[in-house]
Amino acid sequence: MRGIPLIFVFGLSLRNAVAVIPLLSIFAGDEVRQWKKQGRDVTAESGSFIGVRLRHVAVDELKSMGDLVLFCKSFRDDVKRARQLAQSIEQYNADGLPFYMAVPAGDMALFREHCADLAINFLTDDEIVAANPGLDSQAFAELPGGVAQQVVKSEFWRLGLAENYVCLDSDCYFLRPFRKSDFLAPDGSAYTVMHEAKELLHFAKVAGLSKVERNRSREGEEIMGLFERTGRFWDFGPIPVVWNASVWRDLDEKYLKPRGLTFIDALRQHPGELRWYGEALLAFRSIPLWPVEPLFRCYHYEEQYYFWRKADETEEKIAENYLGVCMQSNWDKRLDLVKRFRFSKFRRRIKRAITGI
Repeated sequence: MRGIPLIFVFGLSLRNAVAVIPLLSIFAGDEVRQWKKQGRDVTAESGSFIGVRLRHVAVDELKSMGDLVLFCKSFRDDVKRARQLAQSIEQYNADGLPFYMAVPAGDMALFREHCADLAINFLTDDEIVAANPGLDSQAFAELPGGVAQQVVKSEFWRLGLAENYVCLDSDCYFLRPFRKSDFLAPDGSAYTVMHEAKELLHFAKVAGLSKVERNRSREGEEIMGLFERTGRFWDFGPIPVVWNASVWRDLDEKYLKPRGLTFIDALRQHPGELRWYGEALLAFRSIPLWPVEPLFRCYHYEEQYYFWRKADETEEKIAENYLGVCMQSNWDKRLDLVKRFRFSKFRRRIKRAITGI
């Protein structure tokens, strides 16, 4: 075999040598490229015991990279929001937790341009989806954007980068320093956002948003029925939430596969990844249950945001009880990549002027 710099390999520690394996295809000669096309084992064919050992080390390293990472799924319209999130992570990430972001392959150049100065480990959506051989890539490509986003967020665990991950949305940002202990319990288990949404339901009653309670009841009954659970309705959001790989694995192996389903099929039955995770945890008890209130102050509705602004709610006050803020992009359009006129926004402004909310 021509062109593989074995002296360079010997000069690396085993930890750093993990990065060498992908470089084989760069430095190797025509033989390696041909072997890869044929699907043959490059390291074994080379006859180098070093290559074989490094391949095993790479797998071990991947499984022990850490117990917690940060993850965000984004796309081109949210690139400015994603940058704001990444800036807040860089400012407040006291424990230096790794931050991963998945975007469509066609959006990668745009994100690298806007976030070139920030510490983000970029992945493509397809890389994550490909980690589950049971998913139909064509079916994924045909999904509406909102549903595809849920699939990517819920399949990230398969990459093996950490046992737990903080799942963030682009419209979130941190307000104060955060540490691993904000997301993991003393025994190392993930905290589970789990509550009855009473604050939101109370606001909805005051503001006359009857659809909030109506939708919550319908969605709760739907997902509880799938798991044959009775009792109270629980909310398992809003984002950000801490998710554990064992919960997703049990959902896949103990619920979906026995029924011949994938997570794409599950979302067709009930489009809500937060509830799928939470109900799976209650059903299978994959990890100890450490329930917590929402981690961020989330403004689900524009009326809610202006109601609390009128009550003199500020980011300084929010930071006393929350790690950050979520300004949901379905109504807050200030950081849209392309500004568009929206009649619904115009109508809401008139309503605020009349009602004072």
